[in-house]
Amino acid sequence: MSRFIATPVNIREFIADTPFNRFHGWMLFWACFIITFDMYDLVVYGSVLPVLMEEWSLGPVAAGAIGSYGIFGMMVGAILFGILADRMGRRKVLTLSVVLFSVASALCGFAPGPEIFSVLRFLGGLGIGGILPCLIAMLSDYAPRGRANTLVAVLMCFFSVGGILAAFVAMFMLPAFGWHSVYWAAALPLLFLPWMTRFFLDSPAVLLEQGRMDELRSALAKVNPGAALPADAAFTGIAMKEAGSPVAALFTNRRALGTLMIWVAFFMCLLMINGLSTWLPKLMVETGYALNSSLTFMIVLNVGAIIGTLVLGRLSDMWGVKRVLVPMFVVSAVSLTLLGFGNNMAVLLLLVAVTGACTMGAQNISYSFVAQYYPSFMRSTAIGLASGVGRMGAILGPTFGGVLLTLGLPVQMNFVFFAIPGIIAALAFAFVPLAAGRTAGARKLRVPGERSLIDAAAPLR
Repeated sequence: MSRFIATPVNIREFIADTPFNRFHGWMLFWACFIITFDMYDLVVYGSVLPVLMEEWSLGPVAAGAIGSYGIFGMMVGAILFGILADRMGRRKVLTLSVVLFSVASALCGFAPGPEIFSVLRFLGGLGIGGILPCLIAMLSDYAPRGRANTLVAVLMCFFSVGGILAAFVAMFMLPAFGWHSVYWAAALPLLFLPWMTRFFLDSPAVLLEQGRMDELRSALAKVNPGAALPADAAFTGIAMKEAGSPVAALFTNRRALGTLMIWVAFFMCLLMINGLSTWLPKLMVETGYALNSSLTFMIVLNVGAIIGTLVLGRLSDMWGVKRVLVPMFVVSAVSLTLLGFGNNMAVLLLLVAVTGACTMGAQNISYSFVAQYYPSFMRSTAIGLASGVGRMGAILGPTFGGVLLTLGLPVQMNFVFFAIPGIIAALAFAFVPLAAGRTAGARKLRVPGERSLIDAAAPLR
């Protein structure tokens, strides 16, 4: 009697061998579109703040507190929705997050006072927090070989695009239609949601673990339409879900040290970035530059971040993420320290650009590192928790800078203290054990007629 032997299909290799095609392009396009409005919603508050303070008679403390509600919501949303995405599926959670931040932001334009406005800011922050873990995990899951870091780098650049969009929208709409209209514009993603969701895909690991084989076949066919899947395909190459919750899995199978070091790095890096973004103009004024020149430094910092993100993303695909991140954080600390001692404008602008590339740029690539370090079934959880811990540092960053200024230290020492978190971030990433990230949690998958295959994350090096 003949024995039926299924045709093995390694999901990871099937996806990796796919050339970048139209589907990848549309997936990346809509991801960038979402991130643009994600950042728009976050930063537009600063554009309308002077009007709101006058209209609602807000003091600086109350106005600052309202701004913090959105950031706090992002922290909670990143953790909560990151975990839910690995349980319910990324497609559902991503759609929910887009709807939540778009609706909450649009409703801010109808808020009658600061209390309702604050609640809506928090709800919008929840949605914003849930976006990034889903998008980065999805792009990493379905990226062709050697493209994952580049795709994430392109995505992260659109945070800066969103900030620029917020400034232009406020510039043109505030005088003509009032501050309410600036928030109504945030509802635009809802109009395109039916087109977006066609390019939202759940993790192959979740589809396989839940037995949703038709959806898995459909996803693979979309990503690689030129390759025919055999009717008797037995799918392999994906680490199956481990017992227990994805949160607990962050600390099992030799992942504990890597998880803790990643959290330390994210906390320190976002503390450094947010503190520097808040206080760089003031520090440069203290150094002796006029305010207009100091604001120029902020523009150069963000331009450096965009260029750095794209360059570091490509280098990470060529050399490995860790080999790029560790030296870049060291360079960021050195360039920050030198800022306090420079007196030539051209040299200072160069140092600021390098600082932007090696702080914001390296932090953007750090998300790609996390996505590749953990197996697919827990990827959104890992990104969400790392992002949430990082947000704690982001919240403390401006306070850290304020405390430094109150100490009355020499200006050079302020830059040195801002550089220290960069050194700590470099050391933390250096201690992340890559062997654990590649093999931990990998589960042998047997199919008739095939030797065992082990799913491993992309080589990080």
